[in-house]
Amino acid sequence: MRVLVLEDDPELGAVLTSGLRDAGFAVDFATDLADADFKLAVNTYDCLVADRTLPDGDALALLAAQRKAGSTLPVLLLTALDAVSDRVAGFEHGADDYLVKPFAFAELSARVRTLCRRGQPARLPELRVGSLELDLPRRRVRREGVLLTLTAKEFAVLEVLMLRAGEVVTRTDLIERCWDEQTEPLSNVVDVLIGQLRRKLGPPELISTVRGAGYRIDEPAADL
Repeated sequence: MRVLVLEDDPELGAVLTSGLRDAGFAVDFATDLADADFKLAVNTYDCLVADRTLPDGDALALLAAQRKAGSTLPVLLLTALDAVSDRVAGFEHGADDYLVKPFAFAELSARVRTLCRRGQPARLPELRVGSLELDLPRRRVRREGVLLTLTAKEFAVLEVLMLRAGEVVTRTDLIERCWDEQTEPLSNVVDVLIGQLRRKLGPPELISTVRGAGYRIDEPAADL
């Protein structure tokens, strides 16, 4: 899930970006409305987390423009403006959620995850490929009933592959869904992570490389 954070305070921005990445999100960062507007135009996000008071105006203006253009992107306003009138204004301009600073990071992460899923097609809480089980609500992975320990990024990549089980998923697809704009598209981060996943999932191998195209996860072929 890819998130755009709009925050002009560099220290808080760094905390938000780092914390959400640790929670398994791909995160891009903007410090003003113009930068956020550009990123929203060229990238696909699952959620926008925005401060209201920014150097070039109020984030409500950006939110209103996005809604007028037909955007349904889930938006969480994260701001020190805590009056009832401020909250009402946020929702009237199209915000989906409103969280006042200071805040508990665990609550922020949970709210962002909920908003991200709200904007995605409904899907089963558990994904299966052969003996591999991925429990989305609990963020647990088991194979042959054995609980596996995956990093947040490994879980994210595995989720994308299992959602499209049997299909070829390109490296570009994986980078766009699981990494952020700091990732060099031509780097080997995807190949390295796939290698780590294969080792953790164990034999027989479920993830195959489709040369020149990408990766596919599928049940292993039965022995004849």
